[in-house]
Amino acid sequence: MSEESFILNAGPIEVRIARTKEEIIAAQKLRYKVFYEELQAKPSPEMAEEKRDFDDFDLICDQLLAFDTTKSGDDAVIATYRLLREEKVDSIHDFYSFQEFDLSNLDNDHFREMMAGRQLLELGRSCVREEYRSNNIIQLMWRAIVKYIVQHNVGCLFGCASLEGVIQGDLELPLSYLYHKYKTPDAFNIPALPERYQKMNYMEWDDIDKRKAKRQLAPLVRGYARLGCYIGDGAVVDEQFNTTDVLILLLTDRLRERGAQLFEDS
Repeated sequence: MSEESFILNAGPIEVRIARTKEEIIAAQKLRYKVFYEELQAKPSPEMAEEKRDFDDFDLICDQLLAFDTTKSGDDAVIATYRLLREEKVDSIHDFYSFQEFDLSNLDNDHFREMMAGRQLLELGRSCVREEYRSNNIIQLMWRAIVKYIVQHNVGCLFGCASLEGVIQGDLELPLSYLYHKYKTPDAFNIPALPERYQKMNYMEWDDIDKRKAKRQLAPLVRGYARLGCYIGDGAVVDEQFNTTDVLILLLTDRLRERGAQLFEDS
């Protein structure tokens, strides 16, 4: 299956990899609208002038896009996910996440044996146009991601996921919950970089209000948790995006167990 034939349809919604520069620019404009206008991230002067979210990673990533085929131009792009395969970088230190987390254990012997010759895939820059935010769109995007990981022999997905806010006190409950329930095993622990490390373990497991903690998780993080993800050790404050980031690690084998329906027809 070539990238050109990589298409999912559900009614008027079409999901596929971007094919043109114009489609990538439309995705960057959507990212700007969501991250900088809605969520009040701080753009560079160049981004603010062009009203696009862009960086050098866009040059090597595949852009997975959802289109409303009843619309035209930039308005047709309603959701995006940025995908970076390991075969596109020289080393694991060239992934976007290495700006915040030490990924070294993703290259140790134990982890590579678990991967059984498959490659890593980094996910990032996920967003959906406000009026299209529904489980149906997210489900369709994930069905497309599953087709992509099968096509490219991916053994592990990972990336930074954000909790809104940078005031640590407001996030002590959800961070503690994530630490105790989902922390990456010691054999392939992924810590935050020492100079950016923020503790997550603020309270003991028995003292955590589990229901309240889950409610405080970002929907994206809740979704990854349902699919069987691990969370790296330590959070990172991202001042530009006004978020506190955690590292998500999702083994394809666990995804097959937890999200078997996503693999149907893949």
